[in-house]
Amino acid sequence: MEWEFSAEQVVKGEAGYALEDFRADLAREVRMNMPEADDAERTSTYNLVYDATHWLATGREFEAFLATCAYDPPTCDFLREVRPTLSPNAEMLGAILQRMIMNGVESGLSLESALAQVDAEHRRIADGALPRGAHPAPS
Repeated sequence: MEWEFSAEQVVKGEAGYALEDFRADLAREVRMNMPEADDAERTSTYNLVYDATHWLATGREFEAFLATCAYDPPTCDFLREVRPTLSPNAEMLGAILQRMIMNGVESGLSLESALAQVDAEHRRIADGALPRGAHPAPS
């Protein structure tokens, strides 16, 4: 994905780009790149790409993520193929998560409390419905 602002601007609070915005943009990108896929394929791909992006955004190694998919060689092949697109997305997602943590600290939370709050908020959002734009446009 490409943005008209940088990850640094998101971290600094100069660009308002929330987790929900990122997820919706990613869903639109998956939809655009999979026009012939059915909802189940698109949802599965979105979830896989988001999970890999989040994995990288939280400082973990790509090869370790691949190891979690080792039972499914085609999935590993797909992830290796999309790997170049994951880095900029992971940088932006990391910036969003950093901004969320900083918002918590700036509101008076301890770092530990802010981390816990962001983790809970991320889980709530990520475990929710697939963002709009991931499913086919109505005919």
